[in-house]
Amino acid sequence: MTSKYLFPPAKFIFSFLTASMLTTDESWADQHQSDQKLNIILVFIDDMGWGDFSCFGNTDAETPNIDRLAQEGIAFEQFYVNSPICSPSRVAISTGQYPQRWGITSYLNNRKSNAVRGVRDWLDLNAPMLARFLHDDGYATGHFGKWHMGGQRDVHEAPLITDYGFDESITNFEGLGARVLPLKYSPGTQPPVPHNLGSHTLGHGPVIWHDRAFVTETFTEAAVAFAKVAASRNQPFYLNLWPDDVHTPMHPPLHKWGDGSKRHLYLQVLETMDTQLGVLFDLVHNDKNLRHNTLIAVCSDNGPEVGFGSAGHLRGHKATLFEGGIRSSLIVWAPGRMDKEVQGTRNSSSIFSAIDLVPSLLSVADVDTSVTFDGENLEETLLGKSKASRSQPLYFRRPPDRENFRHYKGLPDLAVRDGKWKLFCDYDGANPVLYDLSKDPAETTNIASNNGNIVKRLEAQLLKWNASMPADNGPELGRLARAAKK
Repeated sequence: MTSKYLFPPAKFIFSFLTASMLTTDESWADQHQSDQKLNIILVFIDDMGWGDFSCFGNTDAETPNIDRLAQEGIAFEQFYVNSPICSPSRVAISTGQYPQRWGITSYLNNRKSNAVRGVRDWLDLNAPMLARFLHDDGYATGHFGKWHMGGQRDVHEAPLITDYGFDESITNFEGLGARVLPLKYSPGTQPPVPHNLGSHTLGHGPVIWHDRAFVTETFTEAAVAFAKVAASRNQPFYLNLWPDDVHTPMHPPLHKWGDGSKRHLYLQVLETMDTQLGVLFDLVHNDKNLRHNTLIAVCSDNGPEVGFGSAGHLRGHKATLFEGGIRSSLIVWAPGRMDKEVQGTRNSSSIFSAIDLVPSLLSVADVDTSVTFDGENLEETLLGKSKASRSQPLYFRRPPDRENFRHYKGLPDLAVRDGKWKLFCDYDGANPVLYDLSKDPAETTNIASNNGNIVKRLEAQLLKWNASMPADNGPELGRLARAAKK
């Protein structure tokens, strides 16, 4: 026996959210005429591979709601996130800066583990936040889903999500404030198993327990309620919809459990998530005003977990600096701002990343800031008016605790993507490996020995960048990992 809902579908939280939005300033619509600022929805999926959308080649599952966005927008094939692991990737897409600047270079854990790895316990409130810039310009701002930038495990004193520029938030066990904590139902298992990593002991907000299979549905329903309230007030809105799917543990609805294999469960969670996200997409698609004046961007925070998702033709998984760990499929939908001839097209040439989304989205929203971002303004690329790439190289540092991961041993420490070239090396520049991604996107053939000048140039740039960033404990943890193998 199972129950879809432990409580009514988060109505306790929804009523709190909508009431607080409506009473915060009941006269907002009377005081402001809509200036047709662009609404922005950022969907940041967890641990999904480059090849997992059916519009990116997945033949084992169907993602029709996301595919429709691609059919009416632009699918980008050379988009990168700025870390192969969740917390720093989320910092990058929130701040427009390399996560190393803010001392978050691996997933945030308990305070002891964070200290061992040289990782901070939460994102500094002084970080430049996309949400705050938009909020200060009059946007309604909401975060619904995974946070993982502070307020997890035994870290109870982290700032609330609303301290970073959001009017409202609902998260899971990786943040503070209103939270939906999952219960894992499995065939034949009674009672369900809670999966909350201590979040229920941290305080700082109401908590409801909910079937793991329907947590994304709950976040989506909250996002829909938020968008409806903002639209009713003629207020532009920015919302994050950041599901914990398709991260392990995999718990689809019980009737989709099948043989219980990793791959099958993953595909069922993926398809269920697509259906659940589709409720928000339908709201925007079917409302004339929202359809004309909303941008939706969908991507993943890093590559797939080993044994679950697929990076398609790309090498590697999450936690690695190989293409499969840091390249994400990206879909941008904005039919009211895109010319007809680019809607439904693919962009296979533009090279840019999550840090570039922040200045680009601020430009789309016509919001000025004096902050110096590591990202570049590629508004015209996002909207299909150009196929420009970012002008500067993209730099990467591995998570400090990922010298080894799953079956991968001795993973490279640093990487740089510059045009068609991608170079790996160790912290000291040793063991350089070079690929020409225009010919070898799967990173199969090391051509460093035949391109000494390119190796020397890229290595110097990469080491200079790494030295300019605050250090973590990656070198020491790597030394210990190698010593343990002897």
